[in-house]
Amino acid sequence: QHYFADLSAAQAQAAQAQERLAALSLHQAQNLQMQEENATLRALLALRSGRFPQSLAAEVLYDTADPYSRRVVVDAGQASGVEPGSPVVDALGVLGQITRVHPFYSEATLLIDRDQAIPVVNVRTGQRGVAYGDPVLSHGGGMELRFMQASADIEEGDLLTTSGMDGVYPPGLPVARVVRVERRADLAFARVYCKPLARVQGARHVLLLSPAINDLPP
Repeated sequence: QHYFADLSAAQAQAAQAQERLAALSLHQAQNLQMQEENATLRALLALRSGRFPQSLAAEVLYDTADPYSRRVVVDAGQASGVEPGSPVVDALGVLGQITRVHPFYSEATLLIDRDQAIPVVNVRTGQRGVAYGDPVLSHGGGMELRFMQASADIEEGDLLTTSGMDGVYPPGLPVARVVRVERRADLAFARVYCKPLARVQGARHVLLLSPAINDLPP
């Protein structure tokens, strides 16, 4: 009888220990998430106060359910002064642009969407080009720098930033990094694959900028 009582007590203590361990693990995970969010918010605040004082902070609510496009919904709309075409950036780089505005929320199309194209410049060489979205590249979305001559000076690791030629994105925003260059003797153009620098998956806090054309002198 004492044996069974001791066994039951030991099992109860083990169960309590498991519960405490699970609670501690959950608490640690929450702390890590809060630290990551705080770091992201601090980086966005620095970006906003330093380069884009007129930008609007917003939060990503959810991804759209359309399987044929890559869009997210943010919690700012017409009531907050959001315009169609407004660039969307996070602390790491360009995320996309606003393509539909509602009174209290907006839809942003990510730059990895197949219908998105963004003029870029290679920081190392100064060569300009256009990067197109491809939602299936790099296991979750990537970009392709198209119509680059096979002999072009472009290498893995090159940084691409906005050129500002489209009147949408201000120049100099980080866009992507070249991850692979394929050249074939029988093709005039190289295949240049790029990975976006912004968090195209899992972004939560973003800045909405005014379209670059709004900042041009009359």
